[in-house]
Amino acid sequence: MVGMRDVAKEAGVSLSTVSLVVNDTGYVSDDMRERVAAAMKKLDYIPNELARNFYRDRTDIIGVIVPTISHSFFSTLAAALQHELAGRGYRTLLCSQADAEGGEAEYVDMLQRHMMDGIIMAAHTSHATDYWTLIDRPVVAFDRYLGAGIPSICSDHVHGGQLIAQQLIRTGARHVVSIGGPRSQFHDLPAHLPGHLPSQGARSDASLGSDGANTTFPTVRYYLTLEHELGQAAIRYDYVEVGEVYDVQGYPRIAHEIFERFPDVDAIVGSDISAAYCVQEALRRGAHIPDELQIIAYDGSYLTEAAGMRITAIRQDFATIAKLTSERIIEEIGKGEKGARGLASSQSSGAVQRDPTSPAFAFTGEGGTEGQGYQPDLHPQGELVPVQLRLGETTRA
Repeated sequence: MVGMRDVAKEAGVSLSTVSLVVNDTGYVSDDMRERVAAAMKKLDYIPNELARNFYRDRTDIIGVIVPTISHSFFSTLAAALQHELAGRGYRTLLCSQADAEGGEAEYVDMLQRHMMDGIIMAAHTSHATDYWTLIDRPVVAFDRYLGAGIPSICSDHVHGGQLIAQQLIRTGARHVVSIGGPRSQFHDLPAHLPGHLPSQGARSDASLGSDGANTTFPTVRYYLTLEHELGQAAIRYDYVEVGEVYDVQGYPRIAHEIFERFPDVDAIVGSDISAAYCVQEALRRGAHIPDELQIIAYDGSYLTEAAGMRITAIRQDFATIAKLTSERIIEEIGKGEKGARGLASSQSSGAVQRDPTSPAFAFTGEGGTEGQGYQPDLHPQGELVPVQLRLGETTRA
């Protein structure tokens, strides 16, 4: 078996020079690097990946945790992240919570044992926020609040809710039904923790609670904004729970149930999957879209083109989400490497220094006044990615 000593002998250089080239550490002149590369090619030398990773304290692997890849949003997001990370020299290890027995805990264990360099968390977690902050390894959240000091990338769901409301108000909707996950997600944090979403005049009911939402799910802001805006316009609004996001079989059932429960519904809002099933259910019932019934999807994945009609959708920018999320996790990995090299004495090997008192999510009304929608101030931990309303055949002009 060919080893580095053989390469060094063939190239006429020292063993340390070959090591520097193989591990890409330290300075080696272009001439020396070319000689080593030529020798490696001639001898068909294959570097020991495990040994090299141990030497560099790097794996170039990033874990991506999603609830399920059977949902069009998360499969599209995972594909965008894998493409973006590959372009930056990283491989992706995908964990679908619904399809992996160990779930996120297995991936966190791998991260702590340095079997991967970082985690992008895009799924629900039942762990308390200190679980994630005490990991003290590179973690970035997408559309989740994991704890103070953990960076988060979020789509601008407040604007998404506003765009939907404006479209439905302008086109004369009278009864809107919105499809979403369990309302318990709207208040899955204690009210005193960061992430609390104060009420801005949205309807208070038993499922919503009098204080709006204190949530690890920034996505719920589009539901609350939509509910508030429609309430201000005196348009009837009902929220229907479809269950957990990985329960894909629940969507056709909910589509059928909506038409049975609400015969006067004239507008439906939901994820791409639920909107697609609602289009198909409406067409089977002979409903005229969009004259009698308008349907708006939220996500803008490929499914909005595959339901028999092009669905009007709030489009999340998958490319920008993947770009920003990849940049942030690589930055966090870089912080850990500086700590490992002893450039920051307060950091342990591979650890990310975080200020436990820094804010995570602070929610205020736009301009500080009530009744103008929810305007989250995510600086410095969170960044908002703009969304767009893409008109299709399922809404009126």
